[in-house]
Amino acid sequence: MTEHETLSRTRPNQGFSFGLQPALAWTAILGLILCTALGILAGAGSILRLLFPVGAFAVGVLLYVRYPILYIGFTWWIWFVTAFVRRLIDYRNGWDPQGIILIAPYLVTFICVATFFHHLPKSYRQGSFPFVLSALGVLYAFLAGLIKFPPVSVVRALLDWLGPILFAFHLYVHWREYPSYRQNIQRTFLWGVLVTGAYGVVQYLIAPEWDRFWLISSQLVSAGRPEPFSMRVWSTMNSTAPFSYMMVAGLLLLFTSKSVLRFPAAAVGYLSFLLTLVRTAWLGWLIGMFLTISFVKPRLQMRLMITVLVVALCVVPLTAIEPFSEIIGTRLQTFTNLEDDDSAAVRQEIYKNNLELALTNAMGNGLGSIWIVKENGQLEVLVIDSGILEIFLTLGWFGGIPYLGGILLIAVKLAQSSENRIDMFASTSRAISIACFAQLVSNSAQLGFSGLVLWSFLGMSLAANKYYQQPKVMELLGKTDILQ
Repeated sequence: MTEHETLSRTRPNQGFSFGLQPALAWTAILGLILCTALGILAGAGSILRLLFPVGAFAVGVLLYVRYPILYIGFTWWIWFVTAFVRRLIDYRNGWDPQGIILIAPYLVTFICVATFFHHLPKSYRQGSFPFVLSALGVLYAFLAGLIKFPPVSVVRALLDWLGPILFAFHLYVHWREYPSYRQNIQRTFLWGVLVTGAYGVVQYLIAPEWDRFWLISSQLVSAGRPEPFSMRVWSTMNSTAPFSYMMVAGLLLLFTSKSVLRFPAAAVGYLSFLLTLVRTAWLGWLIGMFLTISFVKPRLQMRLMITVLVVALCVVPLTAIEPFSEIIGTRLQTFTNLEDDDSAAVRQEIYKNNLELALTNAMGNGLGSIWIVKENGQLEVLVIDSGILEIFLTLGWFGGIPYLGGILLIAVKLAQSSENRIDMFASTSRAISIACFAQLVSNSAQLGFSGLVLWSFLGMSLAANKYYQQPKVMELLGKTDILQ
């Protein structure tokens, strides 16, 4: 059976049907969910902390080999919910500072390293060389880090840096299945925004006990106080930053959806997004929205503007009532008073103290430089609120030039294409990538889940470009299939 035939059997409209087909794939997924739920209820946290990553990896391998379309959605959902599973386990069994369960999404993502090595020899011919170039920059820093830092710190950093590139590479090289991948990602983020957005609102209103316990134990003071109406929403994820990135992508993708669920998803999604109080993400969404509108044809622009107005009618009344209006309004007012804004002052100080050091660090510190191994074996990260500084401090010029060079090559390729004018998903993917890249100024948007969002939509943008370059593709798909 060819790859095309295998992929065709796993179209999203089959895998996500009420019949839950294919049966083997959904048996594995539901089995993982059931075992996790029973383990939490039984208080078997010590076992589940290891079993969940192993189980997620096993299910991921099955989907990768047999049902590639479902593998994409499964990977995203593992990123969406693993931190929530960790909080439930910790609440039942006590705080685990190691957080070993959080390795699960990295394991599932790294399955597609098989795709990387399989397609590596023909990367230049098939157009995937930019991803390889960026990966080489990371591998240079990995080798440099092994010389200077403990291996566990270096490997941990490698997961954050390389995983997003591998996943994007995987998405791109399967450009022939772009329509199926597009539909899968649309549905995944539609349900993701609906579920995590709804939980985010609940989290703010009642502050569930497991979230309070985690907030107290982690001592993450930036996330607010462990009581109702006092938390900055992070929903099912590990902090406000990754959740806000997920919402930037998901809320923009809602404009490409035709499902009736997009309106309730938008209502809870935008409300929880505003309750994160992450201003850089708010600005990122504005950038993405402006670019999406500017990329598409006038007819699609009109459709998009109508959708924006309908969504605004759903969301604005919610933000204008208590207990939401005061906290959101207060945060919005800080845009007009940056002189008294502590976080803005801190970032200015970071650039003042580190910019010259970063730009003169030709060799780079190597991966692992921001990870500290404490006496109890726990890894602790030193947060650098600037992706730009972190790229040059970690990768140096030797690694930074290939890394950014790969992104630049993708940007040049996309700038020469026009498929975004007829495919709203392609234009939105491009807008999401630019919106995420713009946030490198104030946080490390290239790492972990944030990096996954950035690189994945770069990969999908390039896949769309490759797909629409093929002869007769317009005739084969038809006008209805393209305008999505």
